[in-house]
Amino acid sequence: MFFQPALAAFAAGGHQRLEYGTGASGGHDILPAAFISPIGSSMSNALTAAQTRFLRGQAHGIKAMLQVGGKGISEALIAEINAALEHHELIKVKVGATDRDVRDAMITDLAARTDSALVQRIGHVAVLYRQSTERRQIVLPRS
Repeated sequence: MFFQPALAAFAAGGHQRLEYGTGASGGHDILPAAFISPIGSSMSNALTAAQTRFLRGQAHGIKAMLQVGGKGISEALIAEINAALEHHELIKVKVGATDRDVRDAMITDLAARTDSALVQRIGHVAVLYRQSTERRQIVLPRS
């Protein structure tokens, strides 16, 4: 089964049911849309070890773009991170919390609220990745 045409059709038209091949009876099998993850959903954020390693290498040379301060995570910060992820796909965010558990919770919350994958976390800096919907720049390795 090859799902790429089905995903493209789903993303373009938002169809409820998609055809994805030829069944044993000669007709097309139908795949419910619930089984297909739309682009930008949390299912597409599961990265393989090779993809994580590749993204860590890409993130090595970039500087932290945004910083979470004493006010914590606000809607304005989430909007800025979403805009940065849409434009750059791979960003570094610096979290200023002093307690390790609070910092880890904030980073996890940022990744969840922006629907991005947490690539790496070193100290106060987190690397987030989300594929752009309009201008894809980073091509991930397959495996």
